[in-house]
Amino acid sequence: VAGMDSKQNFSSQDDHEPQYQQDEDPFTSKLPKEADIVAGIYLLLIGVMSTLGNGYVIYMSTQRKKKLRPAEIMTVNLAVCDLGISVVGKPFSIIAFFSHRWIFGWSGCRWYGWAGFFFGIGSLITMTAVSLDRYFKICYLSYGTWLKRHHAFICLGIIWSYATFWATIPFAGLGNYSPEPFGTSCTLDWWLAQGSVAGQAFILSILFFCLLLPTAVIMFSYVKIIAKVKSSAKEVAHYDTRIQNSHVLEMKLTKVAMLICTGFLFAWIPYAVVSVWSAFGRPGSVPIKVSVIPTLLAKSAAMYNPVIYQVIDCKSACCRPGDLKPLQKKDSLKKPRLYTVSTDNKSEVIDETQVDSA
Repeated sequence: VAGMDSKQNFSSQDDHEPQYQQDEDPFTSKLPKEADIVAGIYLLLIGVMSTLGNGYVIYMSTQRKKKLRPAEIMTVNLAVCDLGISVVGKPFSIIAFFSHRWIFGWSGCRWYGWAGFFFGIGSLITMTAVSLDRYFKICYLSYGTWLKRHHAFICLGIIWSYATFWATIPFAGLGNYSPEPFGTSCTLDWWLAQGSVAGQAFILSILFFCLLLPTAVIMFSYVKIIAKVKSSAKEVAHYDTRIQNSHVLEMKLTKVAMLICTGFLFAWIPYAVVSVWSAFGRPGSVPIKVSVIPTLLAKSAAMYNPVIYQVIDCKSACCRPGDLKPLQKKDSLKKPRLYTVSTDNKSEVIDETQVDSA
């Protein structure tokens, strides 16, 4: 009886399902019970680490929210996207893996698919904006003189509008969200490309505007940055210490941005390849046990960024107020001690009398 009820619940969705799923319950796990448990534990660990890490970045940023520079605002937005994926999406998939089936029905499937796609696009477009910011900052020095905080907030509005538009289009009848082949997760319905020309046009639009174009901009930006750094290394050596320190900090932020983009693309490109293969290849040509690996790898993307911040020690530049570090301890009775003050992406040397007066 339960099986008949289940069939009735999703039989009305057959028109939206991939051909290979129309004769079976799409929400039943196609993996062994043991594999689902392992995947559930894996996602649970990633979800906890991602939530704590990105939550920490956001919390530390709120401590100096009025002093955040445009590049730092983009970093916080990236942490918000990663936290959204962890808090809104991962609990659904974790419960589904432990339950050995998707238990949230079609409404839950569409919500989960929308949330994952929405925050995923938000992350990628944010990284695209960050790469362009780094490109202009390194290659066109005058850019930094006119970029203000309100420009960053305008950029945030564009990012969230872009993500909302592409994630919501499937609800307008141009696409759909459907279960993954292994049954315990949901995603964009890539299999629409096998059903009609309109479906192919939709999938190709998604691929271009939500993957290929942003990725091309990111790669272009960092290739140009690398070329600029190599050609200008000798020029920077002739500048005074203050300009050199500022350049070092900008390069640190650029390295962080490059690692973030690399980690994101490393996590998502295999999933994109498998999805395109499923969309335009022979139906069922991707083995179910193979399709789950890129999916789990993509779900780990939200965990990388806080780790990168710690490895590069980006906290001092992006996530906490300036620190005071003593530079000279000898002759402390005769001469005032000197400190390096790091605030708002600048480094200055002051003595202790200036610190006391401040």
